[in-house]
Amino acid sequence: MMIVTGAAGFIGSCVVARLNEDKHEDLILVDHMPDDSKAGNLAGKSYQEFLDKTDFIKLVEQDEVKTPVETVIHMGACSSTTLQDAEYFKTNNLEYTRTLAQWCLKHDVRFIYASSAATYGDGSHGYKDDDATVRKCRPLNLYGYSKQDFDLWALEQGLLDRMVGLKFFNVFGPNEYHKGDMRSVVAKAYQKVADEGEIQLFKSYKEPYTDGEQMRDFVYVKDAVDMLMFFVGRPEVNGIFNIGTGTARSWNDLARALFQAVGREPHIEYIEMPETLRDKYQYFTEADMSKIRQAGYTKEPRSLEDSVKDYAGYLKRHNYW
Repeated sequence: MMIVTGAAGFIGSCVVARLNEDKHEDLILVDHMPDDSKAGNLAGKSYQEFLDKTDFIKLVEQDEVKTPVETVIHMGACSSTTLQDAEYFKTNNLEYTRTLAQWCLKHDVRFIYASSAATYGDGSHGYKDDDATVRKCRPLNLYGYSKQDFDLWALEQGLLDRMVGLKFFNVFGPNEYHKGDMRSVVAKAYQKVADEGEIQLFKSYKEPYTDGEQMRDFVYVKDAVDMLMFFVGRPEVNGIFNIGTGTARSWNDLARALFQAVGREPHIEYIEMPETLRDKYQYFTEADMSKIRQAGYTKEPRSLEDSVKDYAGYLKRHNYW
């Protein structure tokens, strides 16, 4: 049996889809669904039981989770980079993850959890997923700190040889429609690009980056899930690992790929970035992928152009995993 938290969310639901494809149906899915905004992400999925996250964490705390459990894939978290509720992040991201990790360790259950590239902050200490860099990271927002605090706890407790933390970079793709403002630029801009041939990107406020040339490691969700699944089948491989492509691309590149995917000539308007974001904005991210390669992962990620083209096909049909 496997447990997937955040199972109705973006990456979590794609993980469930992949597990089903691999004939894993003995699943307990966990999420918080106060309305039906994410219900479509579970449509057609095969699983044994669905639990609200509040009920689930109570079962964990009381040590009453159904066993035997082989693996817990913990994708559940608040991923808002603009939310300013420190107490909520502490409870929902840090303490929840720590409680679940301790239960897994007690019962010898494989624990795979989502960290984030947001932990790297402005990137001044680089993007290596080694212990020294983890200790130096200074995130730019509360979300990043909630992920960093758990990474540090696991590191300082000497537990990273018994679990896997995945630092997801800029993941985009099907099943993110419910994320509102936190959706990828491709998801938010697709309809306007397809209908009107226009897209808006933030201006740059930092040299040497010109408008739209701020850079990100954009990784398609299908590639991110491929990497996660590599760890599901290899309990001997543990530690913190980057989940990205290893190649930074600009927002202009992303926009041009979207225009190409819908058959439009590029027209990009550069707009002011909200002042509240300007001192918390990452101008460059690029995953160092050497550690996961050394662990044995060999599959090459899709190009940005191929990824955007594939996703545009989903968005055109409104067809999600």
